[in-house]
Amino acid sequence: MKQTKILIVDDHPMVAEGIEAILETYDDLNVVGVLGNGQAAVDQVHALAPDVILMDLNMPELNGLGATEQILEQRPQTRILILSMHDSPEYIRAALDHGAKGYVLKDVPTEEIKTAIDTVMDGGQYLSTAAEGAMEPDTTSAIRDGREPLTNREQTILLELAQGHSNKEVANTLGISVRTVETHRKNIKRKLGISSTAGLTRYAMEHGVLQGTGLRI
Repeated sequence: MKQTKILIVDDHPMVAEGIEAILETYDDLNVVGVLGNGQAAVDQVHALAPDVILMDLNMPELNGLGATEQILEQRPQTRILILSMHDSPEYIRAALDHGAKGYVLKDVPTEEIKTAIDTVMDGGQYLSTAAEGAMEPDTTSAIRDGREPLTNREQTILLELAQGHSNKEVANTLGISVRTVETHRKNIKRKLGISSTAGLTRYAMEHGVLQGTGLRI
């Protein structure tokens, strides 16, 4: 039996170990590693060569979106499943736009995680029922209200800024220059029609971008 190699990336050891214990009950799955941040996943993805990565969103050093982007640039055949507590449309859309093959909420039954892994291994996309429901009302909101949609990189930077990170901190997290962050920040403000950093934070709160981030889930 050919086993599917799984990498778990989550900064909460108890969560990661619980997922690992669940997945190891399946004969066709092999957990090749458990890592605590996105940067470690980027650094070790070639050595571990996972078929599927279960990726948390909010992590130290490099968040799940940034890690997804960098991993797929290095190893595009990797399937990435976001496994998170956040069910806001902004998070889900950003994850899919960054190349994730699916989005699963952490409170789903055990068998649904296995179903998600099997689905993406078969070439499909998987959204847990709650995540799929969250997407429906907001999928075309940017088009309906006339806003120019944010790029993948701009969505990542908005999530970072919404958590109170400085331009320098965002630059260090994403591996880009402070000047580049400043440019993206200006473009985000222009596209959203927002003139201040406080306005960006307020937008993030109103649209669910900040939902639960203080818990670092």
